[in-house]
Amino acid sequence: MSPEIPSDHSEAQAGNLSEIRIQVRYSETDAMKFVYYANYLIYFEVARTSALAELGHPYWEMEKRNVLIPVLESHCEYLKPGRYGDSLTIRTRRWRKGSARIRFEYRVLRNGEVLAIGHTEHAFMHPEGRAIRPPKEIIGLFPPWEK
Repeated sequence: MSPEIPSDHSEAQAGNLSEIRIQVRYSETDAMKFVYYANYLIYFEVARTSALAELGHPYWEMEKRNVLIPVLESHCEYLKPGRYGDSLTIRTRRWRKGSARIRFEYRVLRNGEVLAIGHTEHAFMHPEGRAIRPPKEIIGLFPPWEK
């Protein structure tokens, strides 16, 4: 049984989509010449920080304001292997879960073919390690989560 693959987006979600391209480097592959599984989480991080920057809130600026978003949960389903030299597209959607948690969903594609899907969930934290309320100007950019 193949996993459920969420659709890209509806018209209502069109503004909730970011996209980046990554060229697979040799150092990102394993002995089978496939993208090493843990590198997909790095691709997610690159896509997430790019999405935040597109929204006008680069992560490095958030850190200067003492706002961190540590990963609470991560998940990736590997459907087909990426290979050295592939040009990958990572599509990212963002959601708000409750009042203080955010979720990013990712789709990794090669020429429109889905290679992996995943998500990360994050809380808002001060650098001293305590939970904080998310800044309104940031949390307001995340629509309510849809299953």
